[in-house]
Amino acid sequence: MNTEYNAQDIEAQVQNYWQENKSFEVVEDDTKEKYYCLSMFPYPSGRLHMGHVRNYSIGDVISRYQKMQGKNVMQPIGWDGFGLPAENAALKNKVAPAKWTYENIDYMKTQLTQLGFGYDWSREIATCHPDYYRWEQWLFVKLFKKGLVYKKNAIVNWDPVDQTVLANEQVIDGRGWRSDALIEKKEISQWFMRITDYADELLNDLDKLDGWPDAVKTMQRNWIGKSIGLEIDFNRKGFDALSVYTTRPDTLMGVTYLAIAAEHPLALNAGKDNATVQAFIDECKAMETSEAAMETMEKKGVDSGLKCTHPITGAEVPIWIANFVLMGYGTGAVMSVPAHDERDYEFAKKYHIDIKQVINKDEDTNEGAITHKGLLFNSGKFDGLDFDQAFEAIAKTLEDNNLGSKKTNYRLRDWGVSRQRYWGCPIPIVNCPSCGSVAAPESDLPIILPEEVSFDGVGSPIKKMPEFYQTTCPKCGEAAQRETDTFDTFFESSWYFARYTCKDNSDKMLDERSNYWLANGGVDQYVGGIEHAILHLLYARFFNKLLRDEGLIKNDEPFKNLLTQGMVLKDGAKMSKSKGNTVDPQEMIAKYGADTVRLFILFAAPPTQDLEWSDSGLEGAHRFVNKVYRLVGSFIKDKASNAIGALDNLNKQQKDIRFKTHQTLNKITDDMQRRHLFNTVIAALMELSNTLTKFNDTSDTAMAIRQESINILLKTLSPIAPHLCHHLWQELGNTEAIINEPWPSIDEVALSQEEVQIIVQVNGKLRAKLMINANADKAQVEAQALADENVVKFTDGKTIVKVIVVPNKLVNVVVK
Repeated sequence: MNTEYNAQDIEAQVQNYWQENKSFEVVEDDTKEKYYCLSMFPYPSGRLHMGHVRNYSIGDVISRYQKMQGKNVMQPIGWDGFGLPAENAALKNKVAPAKWTYENIDYMKTQLTQLGFGYDWSREIATCHPDYYRWEQWLFVKLFKKGLVYKKNAIVNWDPVDQTVLANEQVIDGRGWRSDALIEKKEISQWFMRITDYADELLNDLDKLDGWPDAVKTMQRNWIGKSIGLEIDFNRKGFDALSVYTTRPDTLMGVTYLAIAAEHPLALNAGKDNATVQAFIDECKAMETSEAAMETMEKKGVDSGLKCTHPITGAEVPIWIANFVLMGYGTGAVMSVPAHDERDYEFAKKYHIDIKQVINKDEDTNEGAITHKGLLFNSGKFDGLDFDQAFEAIAKTLEDNNLGSKKTNYRLRDWGVSRQRYWGCPIPIVNCPSCGSVAAPESDLPIILPEEVSFDGVGSPIKKMPEFYQTTCPKCGEAAQRETDTFDTFFESSWYFARYTCKDNSDKMLDERSNYWLANGGVDQYVGGIEHAILHLLYARFFNKLLRDEGLIKNDEPFKNLLTQGMVLKDGAKMSKSKGNTVDPQEMIAKYGADTVRLFILFAAPPTQDLEWSDSGLEGAHRFVNKVYRLVGSFIKDKASNAIGALDNLNKQQKDIRFKTHQTLNKITDDMQRRHLFNTVIAALMELSNTLTKFNDTSDTAMAIRQESINILLKTLSPIAPHLCHHLWQELGNTEAIINEPWPSIDEVALSQEEVQIIVQVNGKLRAKLMINANADKAQVEAQALADENVVKFTDGKTIVKVIVVPNKLVNVVVK
C-alpha cells in the first residue's frame, strides 16, 4: 500500500471497476424491497456547479446507504434537454441547439462520473430525444380526445425580443427575465391542460404526503388556493351583468366601487372614447404581474365612467379600472369594500372614493381598513349577524333574486403549455381550415423536431419551414398545417420519473415495471431545490394522476418522500457568474479529489440548510480523508507482523474502544436512516477516527478490535467517500467490493458498560464528574454524588431541597 493517498489515480481505478462490473445497474427483483432514489435531473448547460454537486451527493449517499440495507436500489439520471437557453446559445455561438445540447450532455456526464455518483446509466434519458418526447405527444393526443386539453385565446406576457410567452414570474420590473425587453400584453391562441379538474384531488392528497416538508405542502395549498364564497351579479342597464367573486359576502353592503382589469372588455370599450382611460390601459400593458410585484406596487386606477347597480340596495356603483386586478384571475372584476380591505382602502383614499363601514372596530383597531370578521351594522336587514350568519342570509337573498350563488373557487388556473419557441417538443396537432384542431394520428408519432436548423433572426425556425408544417388534415385530407408551437419544458420534467422505470420500451409509454418501482407511494426519495416546490412538483403530481387515470400506473402520488436541499453560498450570496463568486467543481476535483469535495459539501451544513463555501473547510475535509488513509495503512502494516485474535477477555481500554465504535455506529445509523443528517455522521466518524488513531495496541485481541473498528469506519464512510473506502477495503484483503457489503450491525454487548461517567450539578452548575457502576440504583448514585468532595464543598451548611437523578447521565442537587 502506498504511503501517500493519490486521489486521482485511485478514483479513476474505482470508477473503472464500477463501470466494468455494472455495479449500479438494477432490474426488478421481487425477493428484495425496492428503493427508488431520484434527484431532480439537470439542464445540460455545459458545466456542473456546486449546487449540482450538493444535490447529487445527497441523493448518492441515500442510495448507497439503502443498498447496504439489502434493498434493490435504483438511482437513474437523465437530462432536461429542451429549453430557451439552448436557443440563446445557438444565436450567440452560431451552433444548432441540438448540437450544443448533446455536446453539453457528454461533458456533464463525464463530470458526474468523476464525482463517483452511482447511477444506473443504462436508464439514461434526454427529454430532447424523439424516443422520449414521442410518448408525451401520445399522451397529449389521448387527453385531447378526452377533452382534458383545449385551445383558447388568452392574454399573455409577450416578450418581443425572445418572441415567446412568459409566465408572470418571468417578468421582472416589466421586462423579460432573459431579454430585458419591455413586456407587452398580447392576446394569442394558447393550448391549455385542465389541471383545475384535479384541483380538489391535488389539494386533498397533500395530506397523504407525510414525507414532504410542511413548508412545501403549505406552498402548494396556497397555490391551489381553494376558497368558498359567492359569485355576485352587479347589473348594468341594457348590458350584461358584471360578475364578481368574493369570500367576504358579509361586507357586500359596504361596496362603494367595482374594480376591473385593464384587459377587461368593458375597459377596452371605455378606452375607445376616452384618451385618459386608453393611456392607463397602455400603461398596464407593461406592468409586472408577478405575485411579489403585485403585492408591493403602487395601486393605480382610472374611473371608466361606467356604472352598475348594487344587487341588494339598487344604488349606483362606479366601475374603476385598476392595475391590481388581472384578467387571468376569476372574472377580471372584483367588488371593493374600502372600509374592510387594506388594498381597497388605499385605493379609495387615493382617489377620494366613498368608504362605508359595515363591521364594528375592535378596541385595538387603528386607522385604516377593519379586516377582522365581526357583527354587521349599517347593513339593513343583515344588522347584528356574524360572518357565518351573514354569509347564509346574503347568499339566500341573492339566490332568491337570481343575482348570485355559492361557489367554490381556486386560485389555480389551467396550465398554459404552449410556447412559441423552437427548441421544445412539437405539439401533435394539425390545424385544418375546415376541421379546426385535429389530433395527429398515432401512426405519425413522434412528430420529430428538425435538429438541423439555422437562426436568421428572431422567431422559431420551424415557423419558416414548410417541409415541417405543411401536411394534410387527418380528417378531411385537405391541405393543413402542423402546430408550430412547442410544449412548455415543464411538460418533459413532469413525467420523467416514470419513464426511467422502462426507458427501453419502444412500444409503450410505460409498462408493468413502472408499478414495481413506483409501488408504495411512488419514488421513495426525491431530492431537489426548494425553488421547485410549487410548479414542477405540482405539475408532476398532476401528470402522475393523468397517467394513473389512463391506466398506465397505479400510484396516486409520484414522490413518497421529498428532501429540499439548501443553496450553496459564497460570501453570504448565492453562487452566480454575475456575482463572480462561483467555485468550479472541476478545479476542486483535480486538486483534492472527488471524495474530498463530496465530504465537504455534505459536512458543511445539514442538507436542508444553506451552505457557506469555505476553502479552509475543504482543506479540513482533505485532511480527514488522508487521516483515514493513514489509519488503515498503519493497521495493515501492524497486521503484517501481528496475529488477529478474538473479541474476548478485553481489558478496560479495549472495551472502551469497542464501546466508542458501536456507540458511533448506533448514532450514525439513525442520522443516516431517519434524519439524513450527513454532517453529524461525518462529525461522528471524524471523532471515531481520532480515537482509533491513538489506539496503537498490537496485541492479538487489540488487532481484532482495530480490524472490527476499521471495517465499521470504512463501511459507514463508504456512501460519502466511496472511492477511498473501496480502495482501502481491497487493500485490507477483502475480495468482495465494499459497495456490495451490508451495513454493519450494532453489537449490544459492546454498548453495555460496567461504568459510566455522570456529571453532578449543584443548583444547575457543574461541580463534579464521576465514574459510577452502570447498574447502580438511584440511591447508590445519589449517595456517591453527595459524598464527592467538591459537591460537599457547595452543599455544606445548606439545606438540600431535592436531588434529581437522570440515570447514567447526571445528578442535580438543589440547595437553599
